[in-house]
Amino acid sequence: MSPLKVLLVYPKSPDTFWSFRHVMPLLGKKAAFPPLGLLTVAAMLPASWSLRVVDMNVRDLTDADLSWAGYVMISAMIIHRESVHMVADRCRSAGKPLVAGGPLFTTASAEFPGIRHFVLGEAEHIMAELTADMESGHVKAAYHCSNRPALALCPIPRWDLINLNDYVTMSVQFSRGCPFNCEFCDIIIMNGRVPRTKDAGQLIAELESLRRRGWKDSVFIVDDNFIGNKNRSKELLRAIIEWRARTGARMTFLTEASVNLADDAELCRLMAQAGFQKVFLGLETPSPASLAECHKIQNTGKNLVAAVKTIQRAGMEVLGGFIVGFDSDTKDIFRQQFRFVQRSGVVVAMVGLLNALPGTQLHQRLLREGRMEGGTSGNNTRAELNFQTKLDRTFLVTGYRRLMRRLYEPTHYYARIDTFLRAFRPRSPGGMPSRAELLAFVRGIWLLGFRERGRVLYWRLFWRNLLFRPSHFPRAMELAVMGHHFRKVAEDL
Repeated sequence: MSPLKVLLVYPKSPDTFWSFRHVMPLLGKKAAFPPLGLLTVAAMLPASWSLRVVDMNVRDLTDADLSWAGYVMISAMIIHRESVHMVADRCRSAGKPLVAGGPLFTTASAEFPGIRHFVLGEAEHIMAELTADMESGHVKAAYHCSNRPALALCPIPRWDLINLNDYVTMSVQFSRGCPFNCEFCDIIIMNGRVPRTKDAGQLIAELESLRRRGWKDSVFIVDDNFIGNKNRSKELLRAIIEWRARTGARMTFLTEASVNLADDAELCRLMAQAGFQKVFLGLETPSPASLAECHKIQNTGKNLVAAVKTIQRAGMEVLGGFIVGFDSDTKDIFRQQFRFVQRSGVVVAMVGLLNALPGTQLHQRLLREGRMEGGTSGNNTRAELNFQTKLDRTFLVTGYRRLMRRLYEPTHYYARIDTFLRAFRPRSPGGMPSRAELLAFVRGIWLLGFRERGRVLYWRLFWRNLLFRPSHFPRAMELAVMGHHFRKVAEDL
């Protein structure tokens, strides 16, 4: 019996805040991040099978790909809904069985009547049964994971199935789950409130596999909350510090965490020493009433601007998530958000209108109140709302678009870069600039220094940091280039 041929497809992502699509030509790359979940699933399939990965953000899915395959497997998030429908149609036309998994299907499989096979929930406990059924040709309609698998079951992703050079940043996962209970968040629905982690040695092995493949650039630790279990996080950080010293690895890291990171000086120090340069925080809103409404207890009773400054002084850039549209928001919420972002120096500020994601506590509450009005695209920077709001809907959408354009207008954007760099105290040297970073720098000089509006501000940033803050110069230039993408996103709202 010949080995199965399995085509693993990652759908095309729309142009979003985090796609960085408008700077890909400057970087000479095709996509920001690889399809980590799909590569991990690939590593769980029998070694004798023949596998092929098509990341539709890197290249098109061809008829030849579908003709080659015996089975097609697809992993998707909510934001991929439109692309998934297209892939499903093509598989159906080609007569290829499609097995679908990932967050999109875990919460919304009923939206895809044309797909006959689903993996619902986490895959580790399901894969043995699924692969046996695929080999026998009797795949069930649905495979349900009813528990939370230990992450020790996760293999090293199949990096050999992609071209690492197509991507800006690699991705790994250390933990799943978050101990907090934010009303709008679907992470606790999918991954639970008790953080599960890999052993430090397990993650080091994944990083070492990337290093041996020649990867020297940034790595995104894609955890729901990297510090959900602080003791395990500190164990990992000490292991990374030792590994970097032993191997000479120059990878840098970014991750997601909660704002209580600022309360733990040792954790901040270890992260910076281990090479963490960026951390995304759900800051959400400066409104205490709105924080209380959404049960964001980790943010309440804090000076959030001071917390951001603490992390910046520790040596990490804070990327921020902000939300507008809570029932408790008042009519001056846009002014509050603008002042908050500018004062904190959160250069990369993703502001979104509140959306009720399927399965969340917010979604259930709004259903009970009779306020739900349809689904969500999963893209909260698309100026859309899917429920009846307390503030006027037109006021919220108009104000949101105006806020985003104002935040990324060159005067305010470059001012935020300067505010951040005045607080920033890098603790660990980064790696040598990559080829992509050098390309972006050279191309950015032409684009930002000669073609775009804001040229004078760009050159002020350039010379101020080159002459007076040379250690900050690479970060200043990186942020200047990223601003081009964010302005395009804001202008297209």
